[in-house]
Amino acid sequence: MDSKKITVNHYEDGTASVLHKAVVYTELRFYQRSDVLYQLTQEFCKRYLPQYGDRTVDQMVQAARSTKQNIAEGSSDGQTSTETELKLLGIARGSNKELMEDYQDYLKRKRLSEWYATKNPRFERMHEFCKYHNKYEDYREMLPKMNDEELANMAICLCHQVDKAMTKYIERKDREFTTEGGIRERMTAARLDQRETQRQIIERQAKAIETLQEEIIRLKARLRAAGIED
Repeated sequence: MDSKKITVNHYEDGTASVLHKAVVYTELRFYQRSDVLYQLTQEFCKRYLPQYGDRTVDQMVQAARSTKQNIAEGSSDGQTSTETELKLLGIARGSNKELMEDYQDYLKRKRLSEWYATKNPRFERMHEFCKYHNKYEDYREMLPKMNDEELANMAICLCHQVDKAMTKYIERKDREFTTEGGIRERMTAARLDQRETQRQIIERQAKAIETLQEEIIRLKARLRAAGIED
């Protein structure tokens, strides 16, 4: 792999870094939606699933939590390891799909309509709302007013959006890994970049010294011409 193609980040003092640029995962829209899903799922399970004797409750809450937590952990670990980041994001995507299937199974079991599958007009309106609202604060007041069919379909809508966004994000990260490699390749690139930086500094200093020496020679010549220096 050509280390010259790897983008090397730098600290403020110019020192090369082996780390990827930090990702603020809380600003990722699919993370924000996964947080909405986690809060929504807790509300849904509390209202519509039995508190005891049904493993679905634990499975759904854990799947929602796994999606959110693995996005957070993967994004944080991505500074040092794209491999780890891709692995954790893959787990998050799988958990999100598992959660979506649980909601779909609930609708089937209760003989309620899945709006996405039946192309219900209400799904389009819900899709548009979820598309432009990523934070739990946008949903907090409406959730208690929604019934189980509405909540389940909103969760499915959010799951679809999270999956689509994560798929594109994972593809971009995969391309970066293919191009730039892992931590070893970045370490090599950072060392080469640092050596190049040091070489450039030495060259600048050498030119500065040469310029000063030439200036000294000129000043001495002027002094001799003025009879000030032998």
